[in-house]
Amino acid sequence: MAQDNEIDRQYAGTHFSAAAPAEGFEVLLITGMSGAGRSHAADSVEDMGWYVVDNMPPKLLVPLVDMMTTAGSGIHKLAAVIDVRSRDYFDDLSAVLSHLDDLGVKTRILFLDASNEVLIKRYESVRRPHPLQQGNRLIDGILEERDLLENLKERADIVIDTSKLSIHQLSTKLYEAMLGSGPTTVSVHIFSFGFKYGIPIDADFVADVRFLPNPFWVPQLRSMTGKDQPVSDYVLSSDGAQEFLDAYERAIAVAIEGYAQEDKHYVTIAIGCTGGQHRSVAMSEALAKRLRTRGLSVTVSARELDKRSAEK
Repeated sequence: MAQDNEIDRQYAGTHFSAAAPAEGFEVLLITGMSGAGRSHAADSVEDMGWYVVDNMPPKLLVPLVDMMTTAGSGIHKLAAVIDVRSRDYFDDLSAVLSHLDDLGVKTRILFLDASNEVLIKRYESVRRPHPLQQGNRLIDGILEERDLLENLKERADIVIDTSKLSIHQLSTKLYEAMLGSGPTTVSVHIFSFGFKYGIPIDADFVADVRFLPNPFWVPQLRSMTGKDQPVSDYVLSSDGAQEFLDAYERAIAVAIEGYAQEDKHYVTIAIGCTGGQHRSVAMSEALAKRLRTRGLSVTVSARELDKRSAEK
């Protein structure tokens, strides 16, 4: 109770009104045994769109949340890697968690664990001492940390044992725990381009739709783009357009299913025509619409159209 009062006194100047912006804010605490994979977990969480802060003293969490919510930063997800190295640190963390709850901040705890035998092997492989070893045996530091973290592990929302996991398997476990499992954990970006301006080097898939009739040769469509309904209708009603989309959608869906299992969560698809103005744009939008119906997160851009807009 004295610790809670101290926290309250420290943050007495922190203003969260009844309609506080903190109510839409999320905090994820990444903690657990040293050597269990906290750093890799932080990298994976950052890839999911969280703002990650490493090795943060628990007492700094509340003022950081205050700063990020009142400054209009647009950041609503904060992940903090917490290294509990003493009983005082743990007491601070408990008090801060209670305080964040009072402020309406949604807080979750991710706890990473591993067996003593695995932790010993990992420390021996990097030839570094355990942070709580303090001149004693390695196992002494591990056991002391495990004792310190026992109650925190019981409070954790997500517990992952990394003893038998590779770093890629750990990432997959994290995505499943945070976002669900399967293809929906994969974000897809589709962009159109013109072959005459060069093939993109950053795409996982490149599709060529120059087999479709070119709206450029239709006078009333020439000045339009694939985003305009007349051009889209012309392209999508052409012979082979729907058959291509059917087959390509199925192929992409199979690949994305595999990517989700192999810890690849971002896929880029490039669709090209001659100039990147008509056919590729319309087909990109059509493919995106189909993939969204499968529950995938899909964004779309048009490389050549974006260039043209920037030049104006």
